[in-house]
Amino acid sequence: MKSKGCNCKFASQRLSIILDFRHKKSKDMAGGKGDKPANANKSNAAAQSSKGRKKETGLGLTNTKDGNFGEWYSEVVTNGEMIEYYEISGCYILRPWTMSIWEIMQTYFDAEIKKMKIKTCYFPLFVSNTVLQKEKDHIEGFAPEVAWVTRSGDSELEVPIAIRPTSETVMYPYFSKWIRGHRDLPLKLNQWCNVVRWEFSNPTPFIRSREFLWQEGHTAFATKEEADTEVLEILELYRRLYEEYLAVPVVKGKKSEMEKFAGGLYTTSVEAFIPNTGRGVQGATSHCLGQNFAKMFEINFEDEKGEKAMVWQNSWAYSTRTIGVMVMVHGDDKGLVLPPKVAAVQVIVVNVPYKDADTEKIKDACLDTVKTLSDLGIRAEADLRENYSPGWKYSHWEMKGVPLRIEIGPRDVTNKQVRVVRRDNGEKIDIPMADLVKVKELLDDVQQSMFNVAKQKRDACVEVTKTWDEFIKALGQKKLILAPWCDEEEVEKDVKTKTKGETGAAKTLCSPFEQPELPEGTLCFASGKPAKKWTYWGRSY
Repeated sequence: MKSKGCNCKFASQRLSIILDFRHKKSKDMAGGKGDKPANANKSNAAAQSSKGRKKETGLGLTNTKDGNFGEWYSEVVTNGEMIEYYEISGCYILRPWTMSIWEIMQTYFDAEIKKMKIKTCYFPLFVSNTVLQKEKDHIEGFAPEVAWVTRSGDSELEVPIAIRPTSETVMYPYFSKWIRGHRDLPLKLNQWCNVVRWEFSNPTPFIRSREFLWQEGHTAFATKEEADTEVLEILELYRRLYEEYLAVPVVKGKKSEMEKFAGGLYTTSVEAFIPNTGRGVQGATSHCLGQNFAKMFEINFEDEKGEKAMVWQNSWAYSTRTIGVMVMVHGDDKGLVLPPKVAAVQVIVVNVPYKDADTEKIKDACLDTVKTLSDLGIRAEADLRENYSPGWKYSHWEMKGVPLRIEIGPRDVTNKQVRVVRRDNGEKIDIPMADLVKVKELLDDVQQSMFNVAKQKRDACVEVTKTWDEFIKALGQKKLILAPWCDEEEVEKDVKTKTKGETGAAKTLCSPFEQPELPEGTLCFASGKPAKKWTYWGRSY
């Protein structure tokens, strides 16, 4: 294939990425802030010119979660110092406040998969067109999103190079090389990396971005039973990640044939739900790829009987989308609300000096408190800045979602106590300085309480429907719909067609593993045919 690779199947969909930054930027890059709402920085300007609390702190949000969710979300992730908008549309700078959350999740997940004897690796970012298109069903699912490098400086590449949208086709030629006999199995690898998926509309920080961070596991087994077992083990780790760390309730289930991973045998997922928008979110996926990729890439081995066999494969991943889901579920009109387990700072200690008070004694009490908490394994810091008022500091750390705030003033020093304020519900509690171990218990309570509240809100949105009219009514009310379904692809396509509108179409989210009872004679809500299962439906991100 020569000069521009014009005979490539997806040549018309290529995006030329200039490697020599001295070259003139493309139109897309020049218009890079297209995904940033026009008033994304409005909150700061409004705060400086308004009266009351905003004038004092400069931190108030200009949009509410219930009033304008999209603008609220944009303000929260920027004012909360999680992201910064970048000059290229759909790309975002992940600030330290975000990366600390990602690292905590990574530490948990990496330790768990290492217990499963999964090894860390890293494969290149680039993939050749020949390899990318070897598994056609797979790449057709990603074709519109594949970004291509077509130039180097002022020279056209003879053969365009793709940037990985996922790594099956990058890795599996080498699985074929490394796996020869049954003693080479299982092969279980995971890499922490970035991927690029280019063409889409309505980019949203964390939820839909052109480049994002993730882990992707790729494993190969001698038998389907081994592969099936791992699929569910990984899915359980994803559930724990969401529910035990991010305090976000999820449903474990299986994707429909229409929604499964392109080229795979079947896909399982954990599904979250955003009550304010009435949209589901695919939180993480664990796929059984079957033997399709093994056939395409000739990943064969000699079994214990000396006979030739094909491996069974899985792939699984979660991404920085997890952080966006957490923000959407827990955030409020003051900003972020972080679960203690993933907060970089779990407790912020603020000095509250009054006129004529012994400020040094108050500062010492704050530093002593931080040391005591740190010795207890709590991530604590002190904000002793003198150029900001206590009120400004309160709003600042509320915006950033720190789970607990400790206030120490002259009266607290005299009484040998601290005042603790919960970010999740605003409750104020006085704790003796000699009994700061209670802060650890309080953090545990905040973590559990956040999950309980989120689950109650999610459960309140679930609507069981058995007829088409009930389904349409529930969809209009932004519900998470559980309905009996005949499990036919044509029926699913028909539902998507009939419900398509400005806010998107309804589709299957997953069929939960925990199936409610399905009485004999129950009919599909959409086709009237005998129902085979209960399935969650709704609009999604």
